[in-house]
Amino acid sequence: MKMSKRKFIKALSLSLTLSPIFILSACKFKDLGSNKNFNNNLLTNQNFGGTKMPFELPTLPYAKNALAPYISENTINYHYGKHHQAYITNLNNLIAGTELANKSLEEIIKISAQDKSKAGIFNNSAQVWNHTFYWHSMKPNGGGKPSGEVLQKIEQDFGSFENFVSEFKNAGATQFGSGWAWLVWLVLDSGKLKVVKTGNAETPLTTSAKPLMTMDVWEHAYYLDFQNARPNYIDTFLNHLVNWDFVAHNLKN
Repeated sequence: MKMSKRKFIKALSLSLTLSPIFILSACKFKDLGSNKNFNNNLLTNQNFGGTKMPFELPTLPYAKNALAPYISENTINYHYGKHHQAYITNLNNLIAGTELANKSLEEIIKISAQDKSKAGIFNNSAQVWNHTFYWHSMKPNGGGKPSGEVLQKIEQDFGSFENFVSEFKNAGATQFGSGWAWLVWLVLDSGKLKVVKTGNAETPLTTSAKPLMTMDVWEHAYYLDFQNARPNYIDTFLNHLVNWDFVAHNLKN
């Protein structure tokens, strides 16, 4: 259908009145849609529920059933919808009306980690961050052996990919009680990759190590799907769930 000259000029004028933010957003959405490997990797403050309180439950980078059959939608509904949401709610209640209310999530974590009187704030803020990072550490059809610079760096620092797998499995299996297994980059130390484990809400954010990916070993992360067989959950995480694209992004940024 032909457009009249008058209608064309009107349409052009309308497009020029659009705000730069709207135009930029449209471009971003187009880029996300055309990049099949994006998977919401670029973690910003908004990915963590906002820049300051009231924080909100971040959007998952995939559908709730996307990790099935390895992690069921039922587990996601409880783990993400109940546990993660509870940390968000608790954090907002704890910092309301305090000097932390206008701080970013990372600032809250680092400030409260140094003050024993703020243990509750630290536990909830760190768990908000850890869980968001965990969701992005997985993707549908993930896991297996990485490629490119990630594999090269792992082989260089661990001796082989198999050695890394062994260390990561051991960290996850031997973390007594609740906690996390991490792949971190010792940027300010040796410059090497390292596997570490943390208890409860502890996070590498309070150290000089840069987290690259994490695996949640709190029981609520796997019990509905694996019962008490944590080693099977760890195997499944490494073989079918790890988001190596996310690791690669974190190595470069």
